[in-house]
Amino acid sequence: MKNLVHDPLGAFHLGVAVLSLITGTLVLLLPKGSVSHTQIGYVYAISMLLVNITAFSIYRLWGGFGIFHIAAVVSLVTLLGGMVPVLTKRPKQKYMSYHFSFMYWSVIGLYAAFASETLTRIPETPFFGMVGVATFSIMITASWYFRRHKEQWNQQFNQS
Repeated sequence: MKNLVHDPLGAFHLGVAVLSLITGTLVLLLPKGSVSHTQIGYVYAISMLLVNITAFSIYRLWGGFGIFHIAAVVSLVTLLGGMVPVLTKRPKQKYMSYHFSFMYWSVIGLYAAFASETLTRIPETPFFGMVGVATFSIMITASWYFRRHKEQWNQQFNQS
């Protein structure tokens, strides 16, 4: 555990990241619009907000702002891009489409971050190579799945 967590902030970051992985997966699997989906979705959103906030306070790897901080900015944008439309119900005719599109990519980005973090811990592997392999493979697979199901999801909520 010494190499996995270096301080209380890192432990908290890891804890809310694991909670985000669990709740994000559940939200993807649960029927959209159900009470369970909504409740677990709020837990996901809050835990991801905490993951991003704590990420901006961790500088051990680079000694300053680095590539994972850029990923945290992208993560925060996808999270807000998914939550703001569903909370404001705007734009009127497309808010659900924005919600599920951005939230889908929020969870997928978290999967890519998890895979990158895991693969970079394999001894004597190229850091950026492992980040690239993890991110690329997850994003390509997720893109295929998203394109395959987006129209079905839009029709479920009468969104085009």
